[in-house]
Amino acid sequence: MENQIADKVVVITGASSGAGRATAFELAEGKASLVLASRNEAVLEELAEECRKIGSEVLVVPTDVTDNTAMHRLAVKAFEWKGRIDVWVNNAGVLAAGTFDEMPWEAHQKVIDTNLLGYMSGAHAVLPHFKRQGAGILINNISIGGYVAVPFGGAYTASKFALRGFFESLKGELTEWPDIHIVDLFPAFLDTPGIQHAGNYTGKVLKPSPPVYDPRIVARSVRASIIHPKSTRYPGGAPWLFKLGHALAPEWMSKITGMLMKGYFKIADPTEVTDGNLFNSVNFSMSTNGNSRPRLSPQTKRMISAGLLLGGAFGLATYLLSKRTGTV
Repeated sequence: MENQIADKVVVITGASSGAGRATAFELAEGKASLVLASRNEAVLEELAEECRKIGSEVLVVPTDVTDNTAMHRLAVKAFEWKGRIDVWVNNAGVLAAGTFDEMPWEAHQKVIDTNLLGYMSGAHAVLPHFKRQGAGILINNISIGGYVAVPFGGAYTASKFALRGFFESLKGELTEWPDIHIVDLFPAFLDTPGIQHAGNYTGKVLKPSPPVYDPRIVARSVRASIIHPKSTRYPGGAPWLFKLGHALAPEWMSKITGMLMKGYFKIADPTEVTDGNLFNSVNFSMSTNGNSRPRLSPQTKRMISAGLLLGGAFGLATYLLSKRTGTV
């Protein structure tokens, strides 16, 4: 497996923390040639040195994914470094939480610029190189938020739903390029510092909704996607269940999620409103894990799974009954 990773030129955006950082370590162990990108150059240099100690060659290119010119410059520098780009990992992302109409419009716009246009910009920058080579793998860390809405995270949800549609469109566009692969990853919530870096306009301490997974599951999915590219992957077990629940009962899923979040805000500890890392990089919690709790016990996982399946079954039964009675 390592031999299939060794010397691959891999660009990773959002590499300074969370899933991007975990992916850098995962691929460094396989001796990939890494191009690390994010806004925080100092943290990238520290990460690069750690990856070099593991045995990987590393190029650091400070990049803001909301700047299309900078993204094209990233692609050019990566290509000039080794004469090719084998893999591009779109990973940089931000979150802004709060009541939609009470949040600054600029916060919504920044989420869209980063999460949606940043990924599109990555594709726009790297595809000419892939086409020139006749091959390449574009991996997108989208999240299960591409299927299941996140109340109080409207722009985040809009960006993730849009990403799923955009890359489905692009896959259809690239059918004449059989050796250019697009892989979409849909993990559930990850234990990363992202929740600590979020723009938080709720006035309450944010915590990720369970089940919470180690970001290394995304890193392993990236490695697997380099070795065996496939259109979609669902790291961890929960994303499949969330996707099924949404497919069978989308309205039920949205209402339940909204009720759970409103219930949490009633008991959550207060905190100051902050823009987080929306407009500028931060210099705290720049690690792989965010030490989020709680993680789920096997019993709780089974309860959630049963609830999602029952809700989905209820939604399907309601739909079939409505169709039979002519109310749909």
